[in-house]
Amino acid sequence: MTKKWFWIAITGVFLLSFTLRFWELGRFNTLVFDEVYYAKFGNNYLNNVPFFDGHPPLGKLIIAMGIWIGSHIPFWQDQVNGLTGKVLSPWSYRWINALFGSFIPLIVAGIAYQISYRRSLAIFAGLFTAVDGIFLVESRYALINQYIVFFGLLGQWFFLLALAQRQRRIWLILSGIAFGASAASKWNGLWYLLGVYIIWSVAWIFSWIGVRNEETKSPLQNLTQINIKQILFYLGIIPVVVYSIIWIPHLQLDTRYNFVEVHKQILGFHERLGGNTRTVHPYCAAWYKWPLMTRPMAYFYGTTQSVNDGLPVLGPPLPGSTGKVIYDVHAMGNPFLWWFGVAALLFLVGMLVRQMLVPWLRQKRFSNVTLSMDTWIGLYIVINYIINLLPWVKVTRCVFIYHYMTGVVFAFVAIAWLVERCVRSYRLELRAIGVTVTFVILVSFVFWLPIYLGLPLSPAAYKLRMWFTSWI
Repeated sequence: MTKKWFWIAITGVFLLSFTLRFWELGRFNTLVFDEVYYAKFGNNYLNNVPFFDGHPPLGKLIIAMGIWIGSHIPFWQDQVNGLTGKVLSPWSYRWINALFGSFIPLIVAGIAYQISYRRSLAIFAGLFTAVDGIFLVESRYALINQYIVFFGLLGQWFFLLALAQRQRRIWLILSGIAFGASAASKWNGLWYLLGVYIIWSVAWIFSWIGVRNEETKSPLQNLTQINIKQILFYLGIIPVVVYSIIWIPHLQLDTRYNFVEVHKQILGFHERLGGNTRTVHPYCAAWYKWPLMTRPMAYFYGTTQSVNDGLPVLGPPLPGSTGKVIYDVHAMGNPFLWWFGVAALLFLVGMLVRQMLVPWLRQKRFSNVTLSMDTWIGLYIVINYIINLLPWVKVTRCVFIYHYMTGVVFAFVAIAWLVERCVRSYRLELRAIGVTVTFVILVSFVFWLPIYLGLPLSPAAYKLRMWFTSWI
């Protein structure tokens, strides 16, 4: 792919992402799902109202900034409500989330390019991220999960850029800042930083035991050019400092707890939450239910008697009322994208076993193992996916499908890698597989789009999209 067509394609991916997130952003003039917390908390910052929340403050501070800017813009003010404690339009407390969410596919594309130097892989990775359902839904409401992903992936992208740029110090500083911001959105943002630590450590271990690399240079082979002092300062001290600074506005507002005590309170809050049972919350979903998406989540559900009736502003917590027209916003991924992503991850694991473990078992040493570029790509994807999923295995509190957002992006990169390999193949049947998988993912997105955007559906059309009872 030429540079010209690459930029045309990546611009198209961004425009698609941007349009999907901003289209009828004020739809549902109410607080949807956890907007009842985060939109209110954002408004509390602007009105100097102390409050406690079970997560660090950055996501709410960004929402507060969006509310302040949005309330001073004379557009999109035709619908307002006072549910946040102040009369605001839904657009004013949602638009900044939509803006940040629009850029996530570009960051994923940037990461895909930096680990491969293949423009076509970057396009597939960005496109697949743009047509995922849960990222679209989370971007259209005043929620904070996407900020973990945005800053965590940004930190990894900057780190990868540091491997390939002469001005390494600047990129490492930016990486450390981004990782600190990710953790300051939610603590599980730390797993992105841990992923960098592990892939860096693996590279050094390979260097010490004499593992060889193919002549085709992988950007990840430059990991050993970064030493332990740089890691400790740029990706240790800087994230801690940034994380601490971000807390200052909140601690000045709520003086009940100091920096240490507020963290004890947050930890206690999560420890007191119940286990993964429907008696705690109807949409609790343990970690093993995420990859195959067996328990997605309804963020909004309402009914009317006709499409000419006004949009519902309040609905039951679960689909239960009757009506001829259903408005449903479901936090669920693009099913085939997620399922294909799991298959691609398993393929990558098999590839790594064949290229690394099997030679070691035969020869009882790693020194004769030669790592290809695709091996490094596979290591990066699999390590980061596992690191973002594995910590949840020991979590006993009620968790939800949106906690998987930090890890599922690497499944998107995995299927993008597999599809890109297929379409670049000389074998016609492999190219056909790559095109077919891409087509199915895009058609799947269009089919489930009404429940991402909350479009009106007949009961029959709604049931057609609920393939399993556990999805309802």
